[in-house]
Amino acid sequence: MSTHRSSPLALTVLSLLHYKPLHPYGLQRLIKEWGKDQVVNVGQRASLYRTIDRLQEAGLVAVRETGRDQAYPERTVYEVTDAGRATAREWLVEMLAVPKQEFPQFPAALSHVLMLERAEIAEALGRRLAVVEEKLAALAAELTEERADGLARIALLETEYLHAVTEAEARWLRAVVEDLRTGRLSWSVEELRAFGGDA
Repeated sequence: MSTHRSSPLALTVLSLLHYKPLHPYGLQRLIKEWGKDQVVNVGQRASLYRTIDRLQEAGLVAVRETGRDQAYPERTVYEVTDAGRATAREWLVEMLAVPKQEFPQFPAALSHVLMLERAEIAEALGRRLAVVEEKLAALAAELTEERADGLARIALLETEYLHAVTEAEARWLRAVVEDLRTGRLSWSVEELRAFGGDA
């Protein structure tokens, strides 16, 4: 088992280098072209360079060549090593099989929601719902388009998963916002103090 720490970006770099050697700009462009930026954060190119440096230090990628094009600065092309191929497979199986405890900010915010009034909570969650519904519509359109293009379902699994999770979040948000607005979800300071054991 590799001692190098896995990450979604590191796995994606190794996976894409399985197809062909690439320079960092080419990797970033391919991640976006293939829609992997929905599941991997490549907004900052610096994080991609840091990930490649760590993979190289661990012997998982190697420099294939350094080229120069008049239109571009010097570009280092990387390729995956045999150790990198084996490590990518280990990480992939582990990430698929074992749920990881992650700490996204939305559940953290929900855990402190009592700092707000009921109307404020309903308004904030209503705004989130509007964004989530837009995302849901975009994912549904993407799935429809890719299926119409004849793309194999195995290549759509991450989009299917994102659609299912987004659909579940939208359904939950609708119910909570409705309950807040109608008063079905309500509380009192006295109830909360009694629950907390305050005198």
